[in-house]
Amino acid sequence: MNLSSKSGAAALALALMAPAVAFADAQTKAEGPSAAPRAMARAVKKPNGSGVDVQYSVDDSVRIGQAATVVIQFGAISDPAGGSARFTADPGLTLAGADEIRLPTGQTTTVTLRATPGSDGIAYVNVFTTQNGLTSATSIPVRVGAAAASPKLRSAGELQKLPAGDAVISMPAR
Repeated sequence: MNLSSKSGAAALALALMAPAVAFADAQTKAEGPSAAPRAMARAVKKPNGSGVDVQYSVDDSVRIGQAATVVIQFGAISDPAGGSARFTADPGLTLAGADEIRLPTGQTTTVTLRATPGSDGIAYVNVFTTQNGLTSATSIPVRVGAAAASPKLRSAGELQKLPAGDAVISMPAR
């Protein structure tokens, strides 16, 4: 366990509360501004969900059989009892790191997982966060190969030129 905290008492309490929980490389610190080494995507918070703020990043170039780094950051933990996060992976994606971690109240926790894809395409690391008795799910895409490139939208209409010279796509009504 790789854990750092501004409060030694909080780290001790966390260590005593979670003897049965497997921990990944996690860093915990008091909430506040921090410099992330890479751009993080923010997962959408659902109004009736856990309320845990989830941000993540995945390596840009992922290859079959090679582990990709998935960095996940958790914040907005307001439950006095703290929260938790559980991790699973889609079939064909092997996950190394924690199965579950505790999320201390009022602190930001960062976890680094390793996801190894077995084939081209998109597979997901599934993150389940819980606090205040509510659970939310976030799916983090791990894209591999050309098949996983950003999808291109196809038009169902025809390209037409307007008299003013503008090009428009005329879409059929359904």
